[in-house]
Amino acid sequence: MKKQEKKEYIVIGLGRFGRSVAKQLEANGCKVLAIDHSEKQVQQVAEYVTLALCVDVTNEEALKELGGRNFDGAVIAIGHGLEASVLAAIWAKEQGIPQIIAKVYDDTQGKILTKLGVDQIICPEKEMGVHWANNLAFHNLFDSRELTSEYSIADIPAWNSWIGKNLKELKLREKYGVNVIAIKRGGSLLINPPADDPTKPKDIFVLLGQNHMLEKIANSAK
Repeated sequence: MKKQEKKEYIVIGLGRFGRSVAKQLEANGCKVLAIDHSEKQVQQVAEYVTLALCVDVTNEEALKELGGRNFDGAVIAIGHGLEASVLAAIWAKEQGIPQIIAKVYDDTQGKILTKLGVDQIICPEKEMGVHWANNLAFHNLFDSRELTSEYSIADIPAWNSWIGKNLKELKLREKYGVNVIAIKRGGSLLINPPADDPTKPKDIFVLLGQNHMLEKIANSAK
């Protein structure tokens, strides 16, 4: 059997987010070229990646020297540098890199990079803020991951009134319009749990639904 070649990624921008991505990609078995205009940032990640270089992406000649490599993906983690992010995105598209992901600091930057062909936009500060705001709004009763501005996946501990009842009896979909996509039980994850399986103490329901409905469950379930 032919050994599968390691995927290759370029990470542009080595702040905290970029360094974290670069290190984890390498730890996951990928080859990583990490670049930044700051020698200090490059040195901080050099021992953790395949290759780390000091490159200024606003320098067209410096970017040309990076060409010719078959990267599977590019992560643009420059953040506040709009000009640098735009130039990096244009370069990545010109190189034909199939997957381009960019970190942004606001929606405007995200829209600009999307129009340039970036495949996925990430705003860590906003996403983390939404995450904690949801937890606070829902009284810290469950952990949630936002899918869109209206929908989330939430982990909700089984309430006392649910113990012993199965999904048919709970009727969460009928009452709240949410779907039970899994149940965490004793270290195991039950995907698409049986509708006639009684709820057990310490079960955690993984629900998909609208944010206001998830909040309603948190406020009404006992």
